[in-house]
Amino acid sequence: MAESTEMDELLSAFKKFAVHGDTKAIGKEMNGKNWAKLCKDCKVIDSKNVTSTDVDIVFTKVKAKTSRVITYEEFQKALEDLAPKRFKNQSKEEALQSIYKLIEGKEPTNVGVTKVAKTAAVDRLTDTSKYTGSHKERFDESGKGKGKGGREEIVEHTGYVGAYKNAGTYEEKTKAK
Repeated sequence: MAESTEMDELLSAFKKFAVHGDTKAIGKEMNGKNWAKLCKDCKVIDSKNVTSTDVDIVFTKVKAKTSRVITYEEFQKALEDLAPKRFKNQSKEEALQSIYKLIEGKEPTNVGVTKVAKTAAVDRLTDTSKYTGSHKERFDESGKGKGKGGREEIVEHTGYVGAYKNAGTYEEKTKAK
């Protein structure tokens, strides 16, 4: 019973890494990039006994000749090949269990993903209250963009000249007389 839950967790980790970064993947096959990511994220690659080159060689060895992906069965074979190399002082079965424990229940990490820079320079450059000239006209008082109205001169067909201050007051003046 304990072994079946271990295998379920291993399959779950396989599926999560298999679909990582690939919108078309369904979780049945894993490509070389995701295999290398799984080995790196789950600390199978330790840079002493197992390197990224070793991981790539094992991937190439277990996959079918013309294929670019491995199935879950080939994934297990790859782990069997890597386990004795990673855990040299253990027997083959113990090493395999140890490598399963490294991978079980793990998910792809997003370490190293570019984050939005929030520095004083960025704040200063994006502060619309400090804009001058024609750029100032593109934003209202709150800093929200005016859209097309801020970029183009929109023609008003009122009959008045553009900057005339008393536009729309003619009716009032003629009624007063």
